[in-house]
Amino acid sequence: MQKQQYKSSQKESGQMKDPKIEVNFEKRKELEKVLGADQVSYCYQCGACVGDCPSARFFEGFNPREIMLKSLIGDFDDLISKDSIIWKCSNCYNCYERCPQDVRPVEVIIALKNIASQNETSPKEILEVTRRILETGYSVPIVSSSNRIREELGLPPLKKIDVSELKEILKPDKKVEKK
Repeated sequence: MQKQQYKSSQKESGQMKDPKIEVNFEKRKELEKVLGADQVSYCYQCGACVGDCPSARFFEGFNPREIMLKSLIGDFDDLISKDSIIWKCSNCYNCYERCPQDVRPVEVIIALKNIASQNETSPKEILEVTRRILETGYSVPIVSSSNRIREELGLPPLKKIDVSELKEILKPDKKVEKK
């Protein structure tokens, strides 16, 4: 395993010790192979991704900059584990628009979600929505009142969706990797 240690550039004031950060380049390269995470190495931790992030504002502990740092140094095991903070990301794409390096933090987070899904560590709510989409083509349950309300609004009834192609695309044995 290729690891390298770096010392932080804190001043030697005697009050603070220089923590050593181990960079796991092999693990980072694994992440970079996943579709959407190929730009992670360009992140220089400016923090622009946090400034307008609704998830950072409303969920304690969610910080896209910290997620990017862990991804950058290849230390993201906790991000792909059960109950990970990555699932709090609203996928609003504000960080994508604000990043001066075009790193696309939301896409890195989505890549981490994909890895977590492959590792079967997604939250049960995500698994339920996934199951529903695979069975019906809809992400929310369709109840009898749905079509009645649609009719009252002058909308056509919801149609049954052929999910066979969707099931083929989303087969669990297929890995989404950049070639």
